[in-house]
This record gives sequence, C-alpha cells and structure tokens, in this order.
Amino acid sequence: MSQALTMRTILIIILPVVLFTGCLQTIAVSTVGGMVDEGFTALTEERDLDFAEKALPGNIKLLEVMLKNKPDDVRLLTLTSQGYSSYALGFLEDSLQDRARDFYLRGRDFGMRILRQDKDLAKALDGSVDDLKAALRTYDGEMVPAAFWTAFGWGSYIYLSLGNPDAIADLPRAEALMDFVVKHDSSFYYGGAHVFLGTLYGSRPKMLGGNIDLARDHFARALRINGGKFLMTYVYQARSVAVQTLDEALFDECLQKVESASLEILPEFRLANAIAKKKAQLLMSRRAELF
Repeated sequence: MSQALTMRTILIIILPVVLFTGCLQTIAVSTVGGMVDEGFTALTEERDLDFAEKALPGNIKLLEVMLKNKPDDVRLLTLTSQGYSSYALGFLEDSLQDRARDFYLRGRDFGMRILRQDKDLAKALDGSVDDLKAALRTYDGEMVPAAFWTAFGWGSYIYLSLGNPDAIADLPRAEALMDFVVKHDSSFYYGGAHVFLGTLYGSRPKMLGGNIDLARDHFARALRINGGKFLMTYVYQARSVAVQTLDEALFDECLQKVESASLEILPEFRLANAIAKKKAQLLMSRRAELF
C-alpha cells in the first residue's frame, strides 16, 4: 500500500472520530450549560449566606471551563460576568476590597467580551464617551444583559477605586451603558440600572457631578419597578442619598425596611435580599461616623 493511500486511510478513520468528539463536546457544554443555568437559579433562591459563599465559586469556575470550548457563548459569558460581580458584592467588598476590585474587573471583562463581539461597538468602546453613546443608539434591547453586567462590574470597581484617577475617568462609560439599559429595559434585574444611576448621582457632591434630585427620581423609579421587594434598593439609597444629604430619618427608614422584610417577599432572589440585610446591618453599625 502506498504512503499516500495509507495516509488517506488513516484520515478516513480519524476524521469522523475527531468530528464526533467535537460534537460530543458541544452537546456536553450545551447540556451542562443548562444545568448551570438551573444551578444559578438555585443559588439566587438560597437564604444561607455561608452556603452560597462556598457554592458560588465552583459554579463560576465551571462556567470558565465551558468557555474554553465555547469562548463566544453569550449565555455563558453573561452568567460568568454576573457571577463574579455578585460574588464581589456579596462576600468581598465589605472586608476584602482588593479582592473585590479584582473580581469586579473580571465581571466587567466577561461582559465586555460580549460587547466586543460587535466590531463597531468594540471600536466605540476604545474611543471617546461620545463615540460610545453614538454607537449604543444603534442597538436594541438584545444587548441589555451584557451592557448591564459590564457596567455593574465596571462601576462597582470604580466605586472602590475613588483614589485612582484612571478608574474615575472611566465612569462616564459605565454610566453610558446603564443609560442604555434604562432606555431599552428599565425593569431589567428589578430596576437595577436605576439603582446604579441613583447611587451614582446620590453619592457625589454637586461639584463632582452629583444630582440629588435625579438620584431620588432613579430610586423612586426602581421602587416602582420592584415594589420594594428588591431590598438592595433601600441599602443603596441609604448609603448614597441619605448619607450625602445627612438625612438621618431617610437612612433609618430605608434600613429598617430592609431589617423588617421577610426573605420570602422575593423567593427567587432570597440570596440578594439576604446580602442586603447583611449590608444594612453593617451600614447601621457605622451610623455614628456617617452622621
């Protein structure tokens, strides 16, 4: 048998195996991806913070493993972005800010990988804020989850990096992404974009771009959307608007609402509300230094 014929025979044998293996990997990723979706749902319903803190990293790393095989999968990238930022918010930023900053950047970057799949948007992200705003005007609501989680990780990193001028310089980009979310689906994540923008405008003095009236409007709109059931709304309102205006009554009112609420008011998001309760307690413990 000639060498060419032998090589052809080997290829005929090997090629179907390789293709079949690739198909199996794709099927496996799709199947496990569905299970991870359900796993994240189960986590968001969890009320025990210690249990969730231990379980979440394994889910995130599993997503990253699957992304090795499907690096552009929007669902996997969105969940990974959400996972890193949620972990930083719930379990790092109040005690381990360096790690929280790192995890928020990871959350931002996984979301950014979705946005950068569009060449025009990728170019705009590397340009000026006006370039980004102009580009975003050409997109519809399909981009909302990626825009939200990218901006959330980005903005949260900036909030923990106020002594870093380079970080602060990026804030208008995160704001532009959240404005896009408000325009196309203000109800996304229980009005989370309004909470973000309310915190943004409510936590800074007027000379640095703060706007208390605008902040109050965003929080009011968020509360209309989530009916006061997404307790983090009250936490952020207390730590931004109430503290900035030295409104002790509003501060107490917001945190008391969080404290008295049952985790069952939003069963599908018990975990976020349990985190809100923990943060409310921490804020209340700092009351004397804040006022």
